[in-house]
Amino acid sequence: MRRLSILWAALLLLLTGCGTQGPPSHSVTVIAMDTVMTITAYGNSESALELAQRRILELDSLLSVTDPDSQIYQLNHAGSHSLSPDAASLLSQALELCRRTGGLLDLTIYPVVRSWGFTTGQYAVPDRDTIAQLLAKVDYTQVGFDPTTNTATLPHGMELDLGSVAKGYTGDVLAALMAEHGVDSALLDLGGNIYAIGAKPDGSAWRIAIRDPLNPGSSLGVVSASNEVIITSGGYERYFEQDGVRYWHIIDPSTGFPARSGLSSVTIVGESGLYCDGLSTALFIMGMEGALDYWRANRDFEAILVSDSGAITVTPGLSDRFSTTQGHAVTVAEE
Repeated sequence: MRRLSILWAALLLLLTGCGTQGPPSHSVTVIAMDTVMTITAYGNSESALELAQRRILELDSLLSVTDPDSQIYQLNHAGSHSLSPDAASLLSQALELCRRTGGLLDLTIYPVVRSWGFTTGQYAVPDRDTIAQLLAKVDYTQVGFDPTTNTATLPHGMELDLGSVAKGYTGDVLAALMAEHGVDSALLDLGGNIYAIGAKPDGSAWRIAIRDPLNPGSSLGVVSASNEVIITSGGYERYFEQDGVRYWHIIDPSTGFPARSGLSSVTIVGESGLYCDGLSTALFIMGMEGALDYWRANRDFEAILVSDSGAITVTPGLSDRFSTTQGHAVTVAEE
């Protein structure tokens, strides 16, 4: 499910302390994957930024679910398609993440999301019969993928969308590109998916502000990060209201309705953009206890979980790296 960064995205960048005496900075902005992406790199980075811009546009053209020339569009409409190495790698990793999250991340939820209008802007609450019919075709385990030929197949009537992990994968690709070209200090904002590459030019950690889901115009707190990805999902990002009820874009694959898990936002901090991107959605659907249980079972990421009442819980690895604003209290999860 795509997130809209034009509403201030999920995160703000705090670039304090960069000074004017450090290496020069260079930036490029690209509109792709339904959002605005900005890359800022330091030092001799012009060639890397040019290549990064090309890669973003290339991946967008491959992975779009609405572009008739994209491989995903053609897969959805033909039921079978041979994928490029990028699309094949992303699909393979995404299917594994679907499995790891017990299907709470499900690439085939796209027709249900579309029925709510989140992909078209024509918002409406679909009737339960429509949802039931669409849910009958939601099952990531039915997606076929042959790694020897990179061929993907779908049962008749099933469609998939890689939007829930596409920006994460793109960030991973760009981070590797920066490393290959010797860029060791950069900040990638891919529509709110933040990649802190290295440290700031002065050697200090990047400081990434997390949006307050209950007061989206302000910051909840700040995470210090180096060589990490910070990605947030929340019900405030894309929603509509009907008959006094708010409906958001994070859909529970078990019900076909927006997830009502008791959480208002989930921020994931880790090393893999694809992993953090998919987890931010899945853990939002799991709810507080399910998300913490998942963290205890895996321990390969950190999380900031904000309840509907505004209570903040962080995993232990962030206890000394996350500071709140406006006097918010923070609970550190038990090991």
